[in-house]
Amino acid sequence: MFRNKKNTLPAIPAVLLSMISIQSGASLAKQLFPVLGISGVATLRIGISAMVLYGFFRPDFRKRTRKELLLGLLYGLCLGAMNLIFYFAIQRIPLGLGVTLEFLGPLVLALAGSHKLLDWVWALLAGLGIFLIAPWNEGTVDVLGIILAILAGAFWAGYIVIGGKISKVMKSGDAVTLGMLFASLFVIPFGVFSGDLKVLNGNLLLLGLAVALLTSAIPFSLDMGALRQLPSKTFSILMSLHPAFAALSGLLFLNEQLSLIQAIAIGCVIAASIGATLTIKKK
Repeated sequence: MFRNKKNTLPAIPAVLLSMISIQSGASLAKQLFPVLGISGVATLRIGISAMVLYGFFRPDFRKRTRKELLLGLLYGLCLGAMNLIFYFAIQRIPLGLGVTLEFLGPLVLALAGSHKLLDWVWALLAGLGIFLIAPWNEGTVDVLGIILAILAGAFWAGYIVIGGKISKVMKSGDAVTLGMLFASLFVIPFGVFSGDLKVLNGNLLLLGLAVALLTSAIPFSLDMGALRQLPSKTFSILMSLHPAFAALSGLLFLNEQLSLIQAIAIGCVIAASIGATLTIKKK
């Protein structure tokens, strides 16, 4: 179906592997919370990712204008806050629910300003998913965890908006590297001043490297290869499956079992995301 260069992984398997990698990395990160703390895990993930990306792309930031650096700063702040807050969220709620609620950020952004009746259907379907996840339907769901996951989704939306702006003035590799470096400047103080990194040793550092590779370096490479082969709409539809992969990863690696209502809620958000991707015209 797609034309591929020799030794290039076909697009759809690449995207699926990317999602598996990200959610497996998130599961590993959650298992490290009791040992390294949330700030410590986030620091290792962002810090190591920044070093890996810088070593790979080797951008020269001395030639960047003030506007480019400002966009990179905003991009990095959204990236860092999104990851740090999301980790605080999934400490309190299952991974599948956390990713589902966070995913509402990009979905709301896609639906914003639309006046088509069908788009309102997708918005209502996503709203139904939130209602089903809400704590009044499942007493064990942590309210603060829900709020934090939604807040992480708001920063994800900001990350998308700023990312669109910075992508117009910088190469994608340079932009992501600059953003990750600024994100590390934002996140590292949390890891240092929290004292979470005091217990860091060689084994934990290797696990932090694994988290960074699984959640950043590997999926970034796979996505870049897939985007060269797939239409953006097809890619977005596949991305809508993230909550499902998160729920599966939480079940397999963390033994986080979802209730039937929670599973239906995740299905509502996935359906809303796929439907919005198929029907919303690019603004």
